[in-house]
Amino acid sequence: MSYLHPVRLHFKGKFQAAPSTVNNDPNHFNNATFDRTKDWKQEGGQAGGWWNPMGDASWRLIGCKVTSAWVGADQPVAATDPVLAYLLADSDRRVAAKIVDLDPEQQMVSQVWGLQVRLAKADGTTVLRGDFATAPFTDIWGRALGGNNDDINACAAYQSVLENLEWGDIGNSLFLHELKLQSPDALLSIKFDVDGYNLTPGTADFTLGRIVGTIGPCTRKEPRHFTLGRHLMAAPVAPGGFFVPAGKINFCEAMVNEDAGKTYLDLGNSLPTTVPGGPLADLGSLELVYLTQDDQGNTVPNSLGKIGYLADGWYEQTAGVVALPASGRFSSDQLSMIEGNQLALTLTDPTSGQSQVAISEPADGAYLRADEFVFRMNPGDRQKATLYATQWGKPFADALIFNFFDPSQLQTPAPPQPTSAVSFPPTVKTNADGIAVLEISTRDPGNPRIFIDGQVFGVRSVLADSLAYALQYPVNPSDFISILLWGGFTSDSPPTWFGSIQPLLQQYANLYPVMSRFLDLSDYDSVCANLTPLRRAFSLPLTDPDSMPVTRDLSNAKRKAILTWLGPEGSTERPLKGTPAPAAASQAGKRAQIPMGAVVATHGGKAAAAARRLILRWH
Repeated sequence: MSYLHPVRLHFKGKFQAAPSTVNNDPNHFNNATFDRTKDWKQEGGQAGGWWNPMGDASWRLIGCKVTSAWVGADQPVAATDPVLAYLLADSDRRVAAKIVDLDPEQQMVSQVWGLQVRLAKADGTTVLRGDFATAPFTDIWGRALGGNNDDINACAAYQSVLENLEWGDIGNSLFLHELKLQSPDALLSIKFDVDGYNLTPGTADFTLGRIVGTIGPCTRKEPRHFTLGRHLMAAPVAPGGFFVPAGKINFCEAMVNEDAGKTYLDLGNSLPTTVPGGPLADLGSLELVYLTQDDQGNTVPNSLGKIGYLADGWYEQTAGVVALPASGRFSSDQLSMIEGNQLALTLTDPTSGQSQVAISEPADGAYLRADEFVFRMNPGDRQKATLYATQWGKPFADALIFNFFDPSQLQTPAPPQPTSAVSFPPTVKTNADGIAVLEISTRDPGNPRIFIDGQVFGVRSVLADSLAYALQYPVNPSDFISILLWGGFTSDSPPTWFGSIQPLLQQYANLYPVMSRFLDLSDYDSVCANLTPLRRAFSLPLTDPDSMPVTRDLSNAKRKAILTWLGPEGSTERPLKGTPAPAAASQAGKRAQIPMGAVVATHGGKAAAAARRLILRWH
């Protein structure tokens, strides 16, 4: 089902993402060379601490309102349904969620941790509450036409589920009664798109951007972070910063609902805008089609309906989700033709009347993706990544899948090493439901990055059938697994400040200046004055928004050493200080680092990370 369902609501508003940007620069992880006077600020065109060094990692929903809701195919809710006056808000029980990068050398899968989503009345009364399962963004691209290479021009999507649902008094809302009825597994699917992000300090909307989204039913049998449907694949222009689709339309997905006789298509993260966070650009007449061949082998587009994307308020009212046909249902013959032919979007130039295919499914209709695709792992950990293969939106049974290392989308100065620290089978095969499990095992990667713990890896899985198309087969650069594998760590026994602990907390103090408002983690006395809150913060589950460190960047071994050193809850004894070691030689220059100032774009951010991807240095 997913959010592409006859029963769904749409919302619009703003979001806030306020990360600390000091840790975006790999060079800042070197305690020996870190300089707070320079690296905690950005001025004079220098990278410094980038655009938001005092960020606290908060992620919030701001002023989000329900814009429309549907109780079935061709059945918008009545104007009197109270849901149309409700707000979409985050938690009223705990602090804001956190925005978290995986690693300074993989910043293109930023995750939202600890988000709670509420549907509330204007007076704040909660009608529905759910926990947003941690998810990274995907399909980031350069959306604003003619914009420069900066984050404000980008758009990306988050898809996850709301779990641990709490239903309040849903009163006489037909929509909420129907949504609850359609969600027997107590799960909801949520997808939202973010763009127009403002990273200019001192401006009114600093750290804010636009958000639109959709909520619908979900079952436990489907993936949490993408839709088992029909996937239209964009071809890229020449590699540069953010992904730019050659046909001007980004990756998108559709769901064919045979019961409703409709196709639901999500274009929320697919259509370009005239300016960042602004109206959609006029690309001409947009039409959903299926492709057939005539007797001469020419491609023939067969219309399934036009999309009125330029209507006033269309994007905010629909979050980019469109149901076709606009009214009624497809005939059985149309559904039969849709079932085994490529879906595509065509654009028709209003002046010349010429049409062309802007984006389409692969020729064989096949698609493969991992549901969970971001993993934090400790040496010896094992993880299972669930791969889903589909063909024409149906399970692709007995499909052979090849798995291999692919560092091309990582922001590393050289290919990650050693790859022997991560192992997985080179091939797996899907079961009757089109599902395969990729088992990933690990061992200690050592310390190849010197002052950045562990190593980051990219693993890509592809369908063997797609290899017949060679380089012509469309590939989504975002569809790969990112792994942060921490290195082994053994603290002194018992751990002491001058032994194992100070270097760990010194790095954290450097990278997150916001902590200096409360305590100095690099100072023994300051830490000892805050033992109780520190014990609590380091003990919380990673999913808790109060968990420390906010970027979840400590291995289990390092977290355990810190907690051991802090002492048991309630203890008033000062932790062991130990004896200062002789001054260590500087680690500067031991590992080649990227000259960040050369790629910081206007401010530094995802645009800078995109410009540092390894694939761009291969070209």
